[in-house]
Amino acid sequence: MREDATAEQPKGSKGMSREELLRLPVAIDLDTSNRALGLGRSKEYELAKRGVYPCKVLRLGNAYRVVTADLLELLGLAA
Repeated sequence: MREDATAEQPKGSKGMSREELLRLPVAIDLDTSNRALGLGRSKEYELAKRGVYPCKVLRLGNAYRVVTADLLELLGLAA
């Protein structure tokens, strides 16, 4: 049963199904992006802070937002 669930997920999705990824809003928080990319929380904030996150990140005050279109492209799900 577990194999069937993971087989439907795109490579690198780490806990988010294809359908979940495609339903994401235009921009998401780093924690949601973390689930999709399989990065640890400390690592993703470090990458965002240094400006080397694997997809586009917007800084809004103290918050970071990941551009969902870039995330989907990175995961091979761009329309």
